Amino acid sequence: MFEKIIEYDHELFLFLNNLGTPTWDRFWLIVTHEFTFVPLYAILFYLIYKQLGWKVLILLALVVTAMITFTDQVTNLFKHGIERPRPCRAEGIMELTRYIAERCGRYGFFSGHSSNSMAAAVFAGLLLKPYYKNLIFILLFWSAMVAYSRIYVGVHYPLDIFFGMIFGATAGYVFYRLQIYLRNKFIS
Repeated sequence: MFEKIIEYDHELFLFLNNLGTPTWDRFWLIVTHEFTFVPLYAILFYLIYKQLGWKVLILLALVVTAMITFTDQVTNLFKHGIERPRPCRAEGIMELTRYIAERCGRYGFFSGHSSNSMAAAVFAGLLLKPYYKNLIFILLFWSAMVAYSRIYVGVHYPLDIFFGMIFGATAGYVFYRLQIYLRNKFIS
């Protein structure tokens, strides 16, 4: 059964990856670039400052730093523990992959881009929900775009993305709860 799931994952990857066209390549390379969304993060920090003030902003900057470090390091533990080759390195898949990424790491399970972007989306979306009711949906859509970009550029399978998003959502929620505890303990 496990082999069948992996086979379906490969087939879905090849289908989604090969939907790409040169017309859209530059767009998805921009979406997948790690610094593209720095302006979004700056806007989110501004909205936090505007609604919650400097003290909370400083605390949240520390919590967000810890959250991203945590998701990134756990992702690396999984990648090096499971050692699932990325599609751009897997025999029988790489020859059929539309690979346009700048580089291809060794292992891909699970996606760090997916886990980090989903953690940030859930954390910021829940934090700012009382002030901006629909922001969480925009952030979840943004995270899904980042996740899909990893398939488009040829470096992750759909299951890498799925589990990265699940882990990221969980981490985002846990760190959201942690910041509530820390705000009540140190700021309120």
